[in-house]
Amino acid sequence: MIGLKFMKLGIISLAIGMFFGVIGGFQFLFPEFLKELLFTKTRALHVSMVVSWIFLVAIGGIYYYLPRYAVNKLYSTKLATWHYWLFLLTGITVIASYLSGKFGGREYFAFPPILSIPIFISWIFFGFNFFKSMSLNLKPWPVYYWQWATGIVYFFLTYTEAHLYLIPYFRENMVREIIVQWKSYGALTGSWNMLVYGTALFIATKIGGNEKTASSKMAFSLYFLGLFNLIFGWAHHTYLVPSDTWLRTFAYFVSMTELYIFGKIIWDWRASLSQYEINRHNLAYRFLFSADIWVFLNLGLALIISVPFFNFYTHGTHVIVAHAMGSTIGINTMILLASIFYVIGNCKHVELTDKQKKAVSHGLKLANVSLAVFLIALIIAGVGKGVFYTGEPYQVIMYNIRPFLMTFTLAGVTLMIGIWAILWFAFKSLSQEIAKNHESQEINEAVNIKS
Repeated sequence: MIGLKFMKLGIISLAIGMFFGVIGGFQFLFPEFLKELLFTKTRALHVSMVVSWIFLVAIGGIYYYLPRYAVNKLYSTKLATWHYWLFLLTGITVIASYLSGKFGGREYFAFPPILSIPIFISWIFFGFNFFKSMSLNLKPWPVYYWQWATGIVYFFLTYTEAHLYLIPYFRENMVREIIVQWKSYGALTGSWNMLVYGTALFIATKIGGNEKTASSKMAFSLYFLGLFNLIFGWAHHTYLVPSDTWLRTFAYFVSMTELYIFGKIIWDWRASLSQYEINRHNLAYRFLFSADIWVFLNLGLALIISVPFFNFYTHGTHVIVAHAMGSTIGINTMILLASIFYVIGNCKHVELTDKQKKAVSHGLKLANVSLAVFLIALIIAGVGKGVFYTGEPYQVIMYNIRPFLMTFTLAGVTLMIGIWAILWFAFKSLSQEIAKNHESQEINEAVNIKS
């Protein structure tokens, strides 16, 4: 139950986050558009809501899967409930702080640092609950349990590191603060990748009914590469600050290899499935398949921009935004949607009709096509802004790439519509399942009282 509530909250977060993303796109083109809602507020709302979507659905999946597959029951449902309400109330406060113009943090978490305290506490609740629950599982862990455990621990460490700017020693030296900020947030991304990739491999094994996928040498190679990437992968973002060449080179090698191995595992898993297994979890399978395609496409882009010559011209342009959006929407979001629809497929009280499944499939097609146009427009705009810059005034450059930015914004609208259509059916199904579970509990309690 608590896992479904986290997923519902994540769905709301993504829907709102995409809305502010579209608003931000129009504000970028038309500065007078919704001028009272400044671009700084729009961006902060968009980024924080989308990052929250990733964590909420990953956490919700873990809370849902543990008592059903790993152990007989969650260590503490009460602790998980406290986690939920603390996250929700903090999220509402964060939104209020943005809308009132109160900032103070960095990058993904631009809210006043005082609001990080309840996030720390909620993560302690989550980690304690996870490890106490898993302490009852004495069998060798498949790779996805190790990924979840590592993601939990490293989020706490990297989120702590991200707040070192509060200490004068780091804050008063610009180079030192930039290095620590980029390092911590790069590793923070690695921590949520552990949670998301672990979720993907979990779903893959359950759909196929074969644990070998998650216990193979290839799967654990992915885990250790992901761990190295989490620790070192931030290095290729630091061309503008002093760092050793070997560290950047190693970071690129690790991050590219991790993407390739993850893509290959999912690809090989697809080939091993029977038609029955595909049909039984059709929607979850389609989302995982989409994620796999975007893994390879994003890998291709990452390999190109990892070349120092190209990176020099593209870093800080729309090409990097395209890479980030390809990872966030094409890979992470598709995996998390696969998790949601895997859960819906296993709900006892709710089943999507053929018409609803078809509507979700149409939403997925629209989202994939829109995302392709979205990313191509960003890449062309970034190339035009970086590679072909010949010294013109900034306004001239922006005027020249404006048609591509307009295309990117319009593609963002259709992408949002496609994702919203998917989220609507997911939200409705999870709400019905929660309501039915409440009814069943009330009936059982009434029977017990009469007995």
